[in-house]
Amino acid sequence: MTTLTILSGGAAQGLVRGLTDAFKARTGLSIDGSFGAVGIMADKLRAGTSADLVILTQALLAKLDAEKLVVPSSIADIGKVETALAVRSRDPRVTVQNEADLREVLRSADAIYVPDTKASTAGQHVAKVLDQLGIAYEVASRLKIFPNGATAMRELAASTATRPIGCTQATEIIATDGIALSGSLPPGCELVTMYTAGVTARAAHPKEAAALIALLTGVEHRNLRQRVGFAG
Repeated sequence: MTTLTILSGGAAQGLVRGLTDAFKARTGLSIDGSFGAVGIMADKLRAGTSADLVILTQALLAKLDAEKLVVPSSIADIGKVETALAVRSRDPRVTVQNEADLREVLRSADAIYVPDTKASTAGQHVAKVLDQLGIAYEVASRLKIFPNGATAMRELAASTATRPIGCTQATEIIATDGIALSGSLPPGCELVTMYTAGVTARAAHPKEAAALIALLTGVEHRNLRQRVGFAG
C-alpha cells in the first residue's frame, strides 16, 4: 500500500493518529510518521530524509520555507500547544500559581522527566525555566532526559520514584497512558507554541499531503484537536 511519510514534532502524534482512518478513507494511503524533537526532525529533512509532510513549530517552518524545503502555499497553522506539568495517574495532582510554587514543586520532586533539552521545544523551555528559577544546578542530578516528550512521559508512567514529575507538551501528556495532565506552568514561566504543517518541496505525494493538512486544520476536526491538547 502507498504510504504518506511525515516528519513531525511529538506534539502532533496524537492528532495524526486520530486522523489516520479519515485520511485513509479520503486518499487510500496509510501514514508512516516519524515523531520526535522538532530540531531533530527539521535536521532530518535538511539531510535529505524522504518526507511528504512536516509538522513542526511555526518558527521552524518559517526557516524551512526560507531554505526552500517546503512549499510556501501549503503552509498552515494547526493550533497552539502549551507546555505543562504531568504526574503519574495514581499520584496527587500539583497546582502552581506562581514561580515560587513551581520552584517548590520541582525542588521536592525526586525525578523530573523531560524531553531533549537541546533539540525539543519543551525541553529547551524546561532548561530555561530551571535557570530562571535558580535551581538548575540543584536539580540537575534528578533530571531524566529522553529523546522526545512521548518517551519521557512513558518513562514517567513507569517510574518507581517516590515523587516524580514531568514537563512537556500537553498533547504528549494527554496521549500517554498512566499519566495525567496536572496543570499549566505559571505566569512568567509559561510557553504556548504554534504548530504548523507544510508539504515538502520533494514530496512524492503532494496532493495527499495537502489533503492531510486539510484534515489537520479543518473545522470538522476542531473537537478532536481540543481533545488531544491543541487550542486555537
